[in-house]
Amino acid sequence: MAPRGSYCRRVMGVAVAVAACALCLLPATTSGALRVGFYQSSCPNAEALVRQAVAAAFARDAGVAAGLIRLHFHDCFVRGCDASVLLTKNPAGGQTERDATPNNPSLRGFEVIDAAKAAVEAACPRTVSCADIIAFAARDSVKLTGNVDYQVPAGRRDGSVSNGTEALHNLPPPNATAQQLADTFFANKFLTLEDMVVLSGAHTVGRSFCASFFNRVWNGNTPIVDAGLDPAYAAQLRALCPTRDTLATTPMDPDTPATLDNNYYKLLPQGKGLFFSDNQLRVNATMNALVTRFAANEAEWKQRFADAMVKMGHIEVQTGRCGQIRVNCNVVNPSTSSPEVELAGEDQETGGAVAAS
Repeated sequence: MAPRGSYCRRVMGVAVAVAACALCLLPATTSGALRVGFYQSSCPNAEALVRQAVAAAFARDAGVAAGLIRLHFHDCFVRGCDASVLLTKNPAGGQTERDATPNNPSLRGFEVIDAAKAAVEAACPRTVSCADIIAFAARDSVKLTGNVDYQVPAGRRDGSVSNGTEALHNLPPPNATAQQLADTFFANKFLTLEDMVVLSGAHTVGRSFCASFFNRVWNGNTPIVDAGLDPAYAAQLRALCPTRDTLATTPMDPDTPATLDNNYYKLLPQGKGLFFSDNQLRVNATMNALVTRFAANEAEWKQRFADAMVKMGHIEVQTGRCGQIRVNCNVVNPSTSSPEVELAGEDQETGGAVAAS
């Protein structure tokens, strides 16, 4: 039988872990633990190595940039910005976010994150989180497609749970109404109506599968033109997608599909918003005023977009001794601790990351 003192210490340790778990799961849109230059001492080349991996992938396929921007969004909106979207296996069992309908097969860029992580691990083992790599890669993609640069506060830790059902409940679907977008999906993440309209502008890059807009141009086997959709544009989409399951894709911005610009806002009044949710920005008067404003001022939208990306990057982050630094971004580190939170090691130098054991 273990000495009573040893038992008490174990009980106290469990209590501390439970308290830490509770703190890690508190919602947060701003965090003093995240800061620009977080890896300046512990891994000074981290951001440069990520930038090189993104640039190499972009040179092979420019479309990957839009995928990396979307990857950051889809990560942050489910369990916060904790790289849970990268996990291929859920330690608790069940479907992962990565395999859930909103992400599979449309989400992409995973191989770029893997390449960046490999480069960073070679330089600074067990130091830079996968969550931070996603945030850096999204920023680099914004720079490559829109010539917009911004600094990324870092210090996120990686989560240990990925739940496909949570992806279904937290990611805004393409058929969401204006009220659902503003009051449910974005407000729940402490993002404002303006943040929502600003971030929707990311639909100026990337492509979409037929299933996301099929109901706007077909009612079963009957051709239709959904409200707010240009008839000629609807005819093009219908020809591309004769069935919901057609594996074709179309640019979300048919004019400048590879450039992060304000053309998305110019297309909406023309009836060329691809998704039902895009057209909803015109239905709401406050949102439509923002659409008009950003259509007229690209510089303002780009600045607002950079600010909104930074704000989004603070959603429900795990920092300090919460979470872990995954060695492989696709799987959690082997551990005997709780799957929700890993209290690994002691803090290193101020500003450095906490390495997972």
